[in-house]
Amino acid sequence: MNDHYVINLGRQLGSGGKEIGEKLAKALNIAFYDKELIKLASDESGLCKEFFEKADEKAQQTMLGGLFGGRLQFISDGTIPYGSFLNNDSLFKIQRDVIRQLPENQSCLFVGRCADYILRDHPRQVNIFISASKEARIERLMRLHNISQEKAEEMIEKADKKRASYYNYYSYKTWGAASTYHLCVDSSVMGIDKTVDYILQFVKHKLHL
Repeated sequence: MNDHYVINLGRQLGSGGKEIGEKLAKALNIAFYDKELIKLASDESGLCKEFFEKADEKAQQTMLGGLFGGRLQFISDGTIPYGSFLNNDSLFKIQRDVIRQLPENQSCLFVGRCADYILRDHPRQVNIFISASKEARIERLMRLHNISQEKAEEMIEKADKKRASYYNYYSYKTWGAASTYHLCVDSSVMGIDKTVDYILQFVKHKLHL
């Protein structure tokens, strides 16, 4: 058995979860995967990135074939049968296989995409959820995207609903619930950098690094 470990990070939009994940991965000198998984899944399957971008963290509800007017026919090394519909479940399975393969050769930090559930049998994992106060989330989105408070609130509502639906559908667990994770942290209490330091100490303690 190798010594590779995984950190799986769930996050609310506007909580700074991605930035925290990037800084944590850098501090631990491990691989970081967020949107990068889309390209890897595309490369692995031979399908264009658009399929995965449209389905990214969305539960099974929309047939992607509809984007192209119906039934898609192609051959992809047996991953998706010839003439089959490409639905979100099929794309999830491709991305799931990529997530399972990556920790075999390296330690990784994954942001979202049910990685904690997919890797639930990994012997060395830490599952973390990053939240923040609604005020802090709105302020961060307004600042980063130069948008109005109303638009920020709309983005938060849509993202929370989408991520919860995706996670709950594929994991049979509850997105954001304390019992789902090893550690839940409100980043608005300490700020981004101190939150990273706090999580870093927790990870080192849990994994005996």
